[in-house]
Amino acid sequence: MANREDSGPMNILILMADQLSAFGVGAYGNSVVKTPVMDRLAGEGVVFDNAYCNSPLCAPARFTMMTGQNAHRIGAYDNAAELPSQVLTYAHYLRYMGYKTSLAGKMHFIGPDQLHGFERRLTTDIYPADFGWAADWEMTDDRFDWWYHNMSSVKEAGVAHVTNQLDYDDEVGYRAVRELYDFARDKDPRPFMMTVSFTHPHDPYTTREKYWNLYDNDEIDLPSVPAIPYEDQDPHSKRLYHVSAINDVEITEQDIRNARRAYYGNTSYVDEWFGKIMDALENTGQADNTIVIVLSDHGDMLGERGLWYKMSYFERSCRIPFIVHAPGRFEAKRVANNVSHIDLLPTLVDLAGMTGGVEKPDYPDPVDGRSLLGLLNGKASDDEDEAIGEYMGEGSVAPVFMIRRGRYKYISCDCDPAQLYDLEADPNELSNLSGHSDYADLEAAFEAEVAERWSVEEVSEAVMRSQRIRHLIFKAMTKGEFTPWDFQPFSDASQQFMRNHMDLNKVEAERRYPPAKGV
Repeated sequence: MANREDSGPMNILILMADQLSAFGVGAYGNSVVKTPVMDRLAGEGVVFDNAYCNSPLCAPARFTMMTGQNAHRIGAYDNAAELPSQVLTYAHYLRYMGYKTSLAGKMHFIGPDQLHGFERRLTTDIYPADFGWAADWEMTDDRFDWWYHNMSSVKEAGVAHVTNQLDYDDEVGYRAVRELYDFARDKDPRPFMMTVSFTHPHDPYTTREKYWNLYDNDEIDLPSVPAIPYEDQDPHSKRLYHVSAINDVEITEQDIRNARRAYYGNTSYVDEWFGKIMDALENTGQADNTIVIVLSDHGDMLGERGLWYKMSYFERSCRIPFIVHAPGRFEAKRVANNVSHIDLLPTLVDLAGMTGGVEKPDYPDPVDGRSLLGLLNGKASDDEDEAIGEYMGEGSVAPVFMIRRGRYKYISCDCDPAQLYDLEADPNELSNLSGHSDYADLEAAFEAEVAERWSVEEVSEAVMRSQRIRHLIFKAMTKGEFTPWDFQPFSDASQQFMRNHMDLNKVEAERRYPPAKGV
């Protein structure tokens, strides 16, 4: 395979799906779902088979991904946690290194800073940017039904021509394709780094008829692990039953098939948009000079163990697709090492430094992740094999910590019994090895590592202080005149298309791609 190391700066395109589990992609072994574009990128690229989110909830997952830092270090506790302006993101670093940085779609930024290093943001977000969705550890028995998940998404799964989310993602895809053509027509010589982030296949499980009809009812697979009786669930899973009101309704086998069918349909919908974006890269001559990264923020339990959505460190909830496609630079391979979201930022900085001829900046704020460049090149050592998790969102009553190293996963929470799984011998996580004498030394080592990595008391106090502050701020801001933080994409129509202060011939020539012959 040719090495492009001296071929100049390469563009970077990040394609994100929302709530897409690694188990929901053909290239990761799902024989039902139809994801031809992701499968092609995987076949030509580097596939990380054991990639994890660091926090299985939208905003914390994205904040850790963008900053390379674990959740507690940046206050990324829940879906209403602010990402402070002074926290560096991969957009800051790459922009500093000479990249045009743009974002189309969801990133769940909370707070008045809605750019976080992006030079251009093409759409608003689909979710609110204020503190209204803050978790509350002082009211753990209450449900906030106006924003918590419930089972209506499962019970009402099916077909719709349009939905709130389809409206949003249609715009995200259109804007992303348009931006790639604008890059091609742009006289600015800088390489680009664009993040395109769709909100599907995130629930509600409603898809267009076209994608629903890609699947037959009988071919939809049922959960590998059927619903576990509530009384036999672990304590955190019992809390998730409460959070999502799972016990409030009867979930039938047909409900499960419908929800999974719509989820697969929406996965195919996102895959189709990925294909349109890749076509735009090809049509503009930028494909050979662009590194494409495919990933999601977290997974979806989809009825496994009786659980739905995310918020858990079981594999279906926290394991994600992670594909790096750069055929001229990295040979196609599969990597078994455990990696995670926090590894993305240092990897992007290394890629930009390697391909752009720009000196990498020092990290003024140290990152928790590690660059995957060695694994991409097949040269990394075996000790580069871990994922660290922290969860403090709804359904938790104290910090939940996860360590995935080698074949083992350890989950620790002061309020709950520990969980230890051997994922090679027990991929469905049915045999908790915690307390077994044969694994006493291993468990003791994990327990000691948790104590060394985290001060549970300090993290808990910081979370609860943040929750109290944000609750008060939200209540204050909603009294009287409300000034939202939601991003408002600006479009100056006076400078678009044809206006009388412009030269018609120049406008037509500059906006045509490819240019007319002789121009």
